Amino acid sequence: MKGSNIKAQELVLTQEWDKTFPQSNKVNHRKVTFVNRYGITLAADLYEPKDAKGTLAAIAVSGPFGAVKEQSSGLYAQTMAEQGFLTIAFDPSFTGESGGEPRRVASPDINTEDFQAAVDFLSTQPNVDPERIGIIGICGWGGLALNAAAIDTRIKATVASTMYNMNRVNANGYFDADNNENARYEKRKQLNAQRTKEYAQGYYEQGGGVVDPLPADAPQFVKDY
Repeated sequence: MKGSNIKAQELVLTQEWDKTFPQSNKVNHRKVTFVNRYGITLAADLYEPKDAKGTLAAIAVSGPFGAVKEQSSGLYAQTMAEQGFLTIAFDPSFTGESGGEPRRVASPDINTEDFQAAVDFLSTQPNVDPERIGIIGICGWGGLALNAAAIDTRIKATVASTMYNMNRVNANGYFDADNNENARYEKRKQLNAQRTKEYAQGYYEQGGGVVDPLPADAPQFVKDY
């Protein structure tokens, strides 16, 4: 019995340089796509050193949480390509130029799979050494990179460039202020009430962004943001 076919969705990709950082003259750049095992087609920027020969070590990069490849993940990827790696910076499922509905949502399972799908893609490139593949997760994606590395033996090196543990903050609150049974129960009540509200209104609300105005007692990492 044959399994399901891997079918790529046709994405609309911007071809001109649209990053928040300047393009390097040491690196070749092109757009690529690949499909994860949930059937979502992901868009990525591929960077490779100019005049590279033979098979290269490769790196997949994504993050921060809610960000796109035109921002810091692309800069990480381009910088590592300048150091001799073949790299991709990809938009997660539901984000940026990648596919998936509804838009601008996150799933730990699917986003961990996104990293593994990036490794699928890199492992099958003719100019990549499949025994020398690593991943970089930035900010909130550091935890997802660790998730992927814990289950994927093809990943030989992992970097989590993370200023704080987002999973812990979501579970326990800033400085573990909500690390008690009552606070956790109240948080579940709020999340479930939000589900009811959004289903009734027929659309999903977006989470907040950078705090504005900034409270005087905001933690330092929030001020840095």
